[in-house]
Amino acid sequence: MTSDTIVRVGVLGAGAWARGAHLPGYRRDPRCTVVAIADVEIDRARDAAREFDIPVAVADPRELVRRDDIDLIDVCTPSQTHFELAWSALEAGKHVLCEKPVAYDYRDTERARDLARQQKLKTKVGLTFRYSPAMRYMRELVAGGFIGTPFVFNGYEQNSQWLDPTNPLRQVDPDADQSILQVSSLEGYGAPIIDLAHLVVGSDLSQVVGTMRNFIPERMVRATGRMMRMNIDDGDIFLGEFANGALCSVQTSFVTIGNYPGIEARVYGSKGALICRLVEEAGICETLRAATPDQVEFRELEIPARCYPPGGTRHESWRTLFYANLISSLIGEILSGDDANEGDFGDGAWVQEVINAVEQSFRERRWVSLPLARQGPAKELVKESR
Repeated sequence: MTSDTIVRVGVLGAGAWARGAHLPGYRRDPRCTVVAIADVEIDRARDAAREFDIPVAVADPRELVRRDDIDLIDVCTPSQTHFELAWSALEAGKHVLCEKPVAYDYRDTERARDLARQQKLKTKVGLTFRYSPAMRYMRELVAGGFIGTPFVFNGYEQNSQWLDPTNPLRQVDPDADQSILQVSSLEGYGAPIIDLAHLVVGSDLSQVVGTMRNFIPERMVRATGRMMRMNIDDGDIFLGEFANGALCSVQTSFVTIGNYPGIEARVYGSKGALICRLVEEAGICETLRAATPDQVEFRELEIPARCYPPGGTRHESWRTLFYANLISSLIGEILSGDDANEGDFGDGAWVQEVINAVEQSFRERRWVSLPLARQGPAKELVKESR
């Protein structure tokens, strides 16, 4: 279905993230073209189509899934719609890029992974920060032995994006049972850090224990414009043990003061240490620092040009810079015809399994072992409140 040189893309969702990251990424890559965009708010789809010179704008995302002139479906819609749309696209024989989470239950994501692999289709999850140039170089250094044996990983995504309770949170259910703390920051902010931990340490987590808190009890509801009780996880911490003996801590919150996105990944090993910071500060969006036993003061490293997309610079927005690498990776994988597929639904399933395990640890107040049990229907793990 894919032409030899051009991947034809249909984008589902025309919100701020689609327009700020996804669509600029496609426009930057000459090997693809966006042929249609869909959004239930048709005016939003039309505005995006005009801005990015997209020929077709429709309201029904399924219309794009059914089209024969589309090779890749990009799911950038509200989280609760991800799995159904991604599954439909795979059934229609299309490659899929899906924002996180693919599904709230890791077993559903595994099902989608298996379907894609059976049909020899490429998938990718929007785990944006693994594609930052600094993070790419960090991974190269770790793989090359710079830190030696990994001992400890510390990961953070912390910012004050929703510290103000009158700034309405996206994708919350005002009808949820407010007597039960609902997962929020752990899923939205924890996912990319868990992914980075997996990449950098090079091992699977075998045990986790974690806790979550609700610090801002009342918030504005976008749909009603009124304040109400919102018992959501807006701050969380968990500890993990890797199968290779390394340790990790992960901390996320969207009510801790600091600039967006507030990503920091630290890894310490037997021969060295690296700190990757992905925060827009002083006119740059990323830094990578290193230390060794004979030079314990961390020094900034220069990121090689090969880690950047064409024309990329750390002085541009992290959204366009990191996502350009993500889009380039996926388009290259689709056109290659081989099995290469980093950050696919398999990686997404692993990340979601850790999230599900940390939630279970919090609910049951205990350490939880990984992998989780595969028995039973996937829907048992999906909270009705979501």
